[in-house]
Amino acid sequence: MTDRALMERAIEARKMSYSPYSGFKVGAALLGKSGKVYTGCNVENAAYTPTNCAERTAFFKAVSEGEREFVSIAIVGGRYESIADFCAPCGICRQVMAEFCDKNFRIIMGNLDNIQVSTLEELLPLSFGKNDLE
Repeated sequence: MTDRALMERAIEARKMSYSPYSGFKVGAALLGKSGKVYTGCNVENAAYTPTNCAERTAFFKAVSEGEREFVSIAIVGGRYESIADFCAPCGICRQVMAEFCDKNFRIIMGNLDNIQVSTLEELLPLSFGKNDLE
């Protein structure tokens, strides 16, 4: 699957965002090694801490369906109906990615006009993971 096609799936997922408090809508599309795409959106909560990011929604969906290996994720976000030029995953989402992905996992950010790709290692250097617990 191309980066652009994955980005298009993230844009579609963003439409399902439940973000009445911040107005910041995020969509994510996660490509598993199986070739299946898992989408997610952010789901806010009035208490804020129970809020779940789009990236984690996609990962939890995938893991709950048995997928454990991943190739890349596309992330789009922005306030209300506009899509920002760039929407990076938060630190918690990066840590979840580190649980299931190797350092070369591709993180695709931006929009259809401007796509930027980084690796997990670039966004989360010196990460703590399951290897540290062995």
